[in-house]
Amino acid sequence: MKTQTLDIEVASPDGHAWTLLVRAPEQPRAALLWVPALGVAARHYLPFAEALAGHGIAVGLHEWRGHGSSTLRAGRHSDWGYKALLEHDLPASQAALAAALPQQPLLIGGHSLGGQLAACHAALSAETPWQRLWLVASGTPYWRCFPGPRGWLLPLAYRFMRWLAQRNGALPGRRIGFGGNEARGVIYDWSRVGLSGRYAGRGMAVDLEQALSQLAVPVDSVLLAQDWFAPAASLKGLTDKFRTASAPPVILDAKALGTRSDHFAWMQDPQAIAAALINNLA
Repeated sequence: MKTQTLDIEVASPDGHAWTLLVRAPEQPRAALLWVPALGVAARHYLPFAEALAGHGIAVGLHEWRGHGSSTLRAGRHSDWGYKALLEHDLPASQAALAAALPQQPLLIGGHSLGGQLAACHAALSAETPWQRLWLVASGTPYWRCFPGPRGWLLPLAYRFMRWLAQRNGALPGRRIGFGGNEARGVIYDWSRVGLSGRYAGRGMAVDLEQALSQLAVPVDSVLLAQDWFAPAASLKGLTDKFRTASAPPVILDAKALGTRSDHFAWMQDPQAIAAALINNLA
């Protein structure tokens, strides 16, 4: 199936700009807004977008503020949190995708933290007739949802990364091997969820927990068998917040994936992930 490139320049109300990478079959049956994982530029999901386009799904790859094509970089004088991501950036990418592919059924999804913010955005845009929410290796970072000694150490890790981001002006993720260089506001909001289990964005007037409790979009989820970053309890901790019950996740091992079943390896060979997600799409 021939794939078209429809990349779109997008800007948010506060002047931030980025490129929405769009890959679409000639006659799509739906359009997906996809949100990357923390610190991962949109271009790394192009193989995934191509795989889904082969199944008839147009994909718009949202760009994280501060990464890839984003005109901003996090630093001591450039900061933001969930408020900017949810109130400015994601609505702008959604509008751009809908304008480029009018009349298409809309799907939303994401990988890791991207899946969490995709769920939050879907909850905040309840007027949009989202057809499905797709989650890959995603779930709440709440420490009680992570088993064993590693889980017990998470509160210390969250507090340390919050302190490190504040001290440096941004989290030096590439130096510590976690995420990218992240805005300290994002790390503050993320770590607060990890410590409390409740979604909130500093400065946001809306109650994210209340909004999530009204989310009634069907959910399809995929977990990786050897992925410590997103265990089944973490996914359940997220989807239990929604109004409608979610089906059990598809869990893929290395044999099914054709590569390691960890948090990121699937991005290079995403065919099995794409096939699992479209299974329930009418």
